[in-house]
Amino acid sequence: MLPNTTQADNQADNTRIATRRKLLTSLIAGSGAFVLAACGGGGSDGSVADSVADRWRKKNTGSASTATPASSASSASATTTASAPAASSSTSAASTSTAGTIAASSFGVKADGTTNDRAALQAAIDGTVGQILLISGQVRIDVTGLKLRTNTHIRFASGASIKLLPHNADIYQMMLIEDVSNVIVENAYLDGSKELNSASGGEHGMGFSILGGQNVHLVSPTTINTWGDGIYINDSQSKQNTPTYNLVVDNHKADGCRRQGVSIISGDTITFNTPTWQNINGTAPACGLDFEPNDNSAVFKNITINSPTTANCKGGGINVWFGSLPGPVSKTVSIAITNHVDTTSQGGSFAVQGLSLDGYVVNGTISSSNPKWKYPLIVEQWDSAGPKINVTNPTIVKS
Repeated sequence: MLPNTTQADNQADNTRIATRRKLLTSLIAGSGAFVLAACGGGGSDGSVADSVADRWRKKNTGSASTATPASSASSASATTTASAPAASSSTSAASTSTAGTIAASSFGVKADGTTNDRAALQAAIDGTVGQILLISGQVRIDVTGLKLRTNTHIRFASGASIKLLPHNADIYQMMLIEDVSNVIVENAYLDGSKELNSASGGEHGMGFSILGGQNVHLVSPTTINTWGDGIYINDSQSKQNTPTYNLVVDNHKADGCRRQGVSIISGDTITFNTPTWQNINGTAPACGLDFEPNDNSAVFKNITINSPTTANCKGGGINVWFGSLPGPVSKTVSIAITNHVDTTSQGGSFAVQGLSLDGYVVNGTISSSNPKWKYPLIVEQWDSAGPKINVTNPTIVKS
């Protein structure tokens, strides 16, 4: 369900999430987890986990409460400030040249670290369609967020950032890419200011929300301290059967987000290259990357995750949960993950869960090749007639 919709939608979404977590907890309490190590067999160890995050580490510890992340994760910080973001890591000429750009300051964006620049920056986005908008300085905005347009091209100068002002909101979208196409955002640095949020719950505060976007390229985006996800990917909310299509994200860094580094709810031809998702903690599932359809309309086609690193994620590195996917429309899934590294996440490295076909058809392949993990693959309640799960050439690191 799309964040920032009606109250009834939000209540339905909360009910679905609560049902999912109750289901997974009951699975552990009732029957344990079926653990597959690499390409070999496994079995239930019969132990009982005490939370969503803890259920994945029982294979290696025998007691969820005693598991701790590897020492290398202890130095990672879950609180990062936007006042001094790292300089651009992109080496492309487009990312370093300022020729042909229009400065956001020409639209009245002060970028002084104090002023609410949201309206001025939205005017700049609207007024530079088909051109390059250059954002400099320390921009502050309210939780209304920014809507990108078809043919938007935004570039963040070295050291530039957008940070939320103090707020009380469990739902926001800092940059919304909805039903638009041909969007490029370079070197974005988005800070969700979770330390400035007085909300007591919720989980739908997003850095980027991409909903039915087509031909979108995010170059070296950083999303930190969001109330929900660094990047949230789903179908259009107004055009039926219109998934996000042809999205490429290079060198994404998510740090300190409460819910996920990235959620893929539905998408067609989605590619992440060399992302780092770390220090995810605050509300379940709390994963680096979570594949989680809302219903039978979801699409998981040509999803490619190249060389991801997940670290110190309470709910686990990468999670696939397909409990809501089966339905009248048959589905074929294709998810390929290569060179995944996770040796520090408390919740485990890679888990595939929750598929009961009940006479419906969901097939295809979910693969992970050449991973380096602390914990082996975990499978929970997965219908054997569903998508095949292939793990090849894994390295299990013993601490």
